[in-house]
Amino acid sequence: MAASVANADESEFLAGFAGELIRLFTLRRDVRHFRTDALPDGLIEELLGVACLSPSVGYSQPWRFVIVESARARGAVRASFVAANAAAAAGYEAGRSADYARLKLAGLDDAPCHVAVFAEPDPVTGHGLGRQTMPETVAYSVVMAIHTLWLAARAAGVGVGWVSILDPQAVCSALDVPEQWRLIGYLCIGYPQERHETPELERRGWERAQPVEAVICRR
Repeated sequence: MAASVANADESEFLAGFAGELIRLFTLRRDVRHFRTDALPDGLIEELLGVACLSPSVGYSQPWRFVIVESARARGAVRASFVAANAAAAAGYEAGRSADYARLKLAGLDDAPCHVAVFAEPDPVTGHGLGRQTMPETVAYSVVMAIHTLWLAARAAGVGVGWVSILDPQAVCSALDVPEQWRLIGYLCIGYPQERHETPELERRGWERAQPVEAVICRR
């Protein structure tokens, strides 16, 4: 019986699916330059539904999504970015600071959809399973949901940019979310202006991809 179940599982995917999946991973980009075209009605909700298929510690499903639509809220988030971005640029030495200043680090003005992603740090769902000694796994679970959303968006021809140069408290205040929620990511979502095989920060000489041998060790 076990063998027949395994064979059935293996036949669920079309031939070549694994290669296409790896290509999806390879082509996922952190998008910073967006077209202003609106996304089709219902698409963002569909993508968030896919994100909710992600694994979570103890099946806690701790992700919370806020679709940011109002000009007031977006303006407050942008103001937080401007302040945090200036502080970040000042933290680099002269040569690196100039490189940093040339990077476009947000799609906040052009991306048609903004989604703030939060973690409920102590969700009732899951009944605490698996997080007594590592409560941070709740946040890790939300990061998994962001990655799932990112891949689903790329498969649909939609780009995602993760804006992390923000004051989390300012964002929480601007979006009027429950006090205990923890900001994990602020996402700009829309159609990219252009597509590239190579990540932007690598194209601009900021950093290069590490070989897998550099990040594996054995004990």
